[in-house]
Amino acid sequence: MIAYLSGGMENAKNEGADWRTEMTDWLKENLNHDVIDPVLESEKRVIQMGAENYRDWKTTDPAKFKEFIRILINQDLRAVIGKADYLIVLWDESVLYGGGTHGEVTIAYWVDRPVFLVNKLPSEKLSAWISSCSTETFDSFDSLRDALLKEYQL
Repeated sequence: MIAYLSGGMENAKNEGADWRTEMTDWLKENLNHDVIDPVLESEKRVIQMGAENYRDWKTTDPAKFKEFIRILINQDLRAVIGKADYLIVLWDESVLYGGGTHGEVTIAYWVDRPVFLVNKLPSEKLSAWISSCSTETFDSFDSLRDALLKEYQL
């Protein structure tokens, strides 16, 4: 099984790498599941394309920036559609200022991938759209882990 780890990057602390690393280790150790970590996949693409300063392009070369971001978008959506068996999503304030997580959750719903959402916002602030695209919503990673063990443990 392969989990896609969705959540804020552009506006998240450390691009959201910390929770993804922790979840990757837990999934491998407890369920023997692989992951697609878009933070790591984006880093690989940045290096591959020599785009280490791509964030500067947002103001210095908007067309080049948009072209590069589209490469990352395509990479992520192809992974959600064609590689992932399910999504784990961290829904917190950082996703409100971006668009990728919204798109990944919607696409996953559209192609019938389970979406396990950890909501860190007050429940009344959780988007009805995102909530409805989610298979199950949790208020903590601990409760998510319990559910994943019940769902996928060998």
